[in-house]
Amino acid sequence: MATETPKQVAIRNIWTDNQVLRQILGICSALAVTNRMQNALVMGLGVMFATALSSLTVSAIRNYIPGRIRMIIQVFIISFYVIIINIFLQAFLPDVSKQLGPYVGLIITNCIIMGRLESYAAKNPPVVSLLDGLFAGAGYTIVLLFIATIREILGFGTVFGLALPFEFTKWTLMVMPPAAFFIIGTMVWAVNNYQAKKEEQQGVVRSGSLTIQKKAEGGTN
Repeated sequence: MATETPKQVAIRNIWTDNQVLRQILGICSALAVTNRMQNALVMGLGVMFATALSSLTVSAIRNYIPGRIRMIIQVFIISFYVIIINIFLQAFLPDVSKQLGPYVGLIITNCIIMGRLESYAAKNPPVVSLLDGLFAGAGYTIVLLFIATIREILGFGTVFGLALPFEFTKWTLMVMPPAAFFIIGTMVWAVNNYQAKKEEQQGVVRSGSLTIQKKAEGGTN
């Protein structure tokens, strides 16, 4: 059973255990759809929707799913929600749907969703599983938007398709997928380096506190 509060679930999924930057999941879509901020936002929201509701569904029926076919059922559930997303985009955002192309359907194979279902939703209650899926998708969306902001501004000189009020030389490289690869690599290095230093500092503090405690105990004996 989960003992995390909603705040802890949010912090874990968005920052300390971000699915893209810490787990290195969802990289393919991050490379493919982050040339425009609108595409990145729609893809992120789609993954949020699919992850949250798939986690809720799997958690609600987890005690009735036979272990030997659990992954087949999980994929079936994910597919149901992805079909809803695809129909919605085709009906209300046809231009975005065309730009995203097959990547909407490939949400089904997104490792983030399957990972949250297998490692969390299948073992925890529905409400906290819903939050876990929602914030896992939110962490993914934030990373995609950050990458897309850099690429769209430097590559197209626009923000959500709106031209910037000043002119500068566009970077053709930023329009191409390798730009996303370099940006993600830099982000992964920065975040993991920061977390490593933070954990090292916390370890030093704990070690120091333990030494002081032992000295105090030794002085009283």
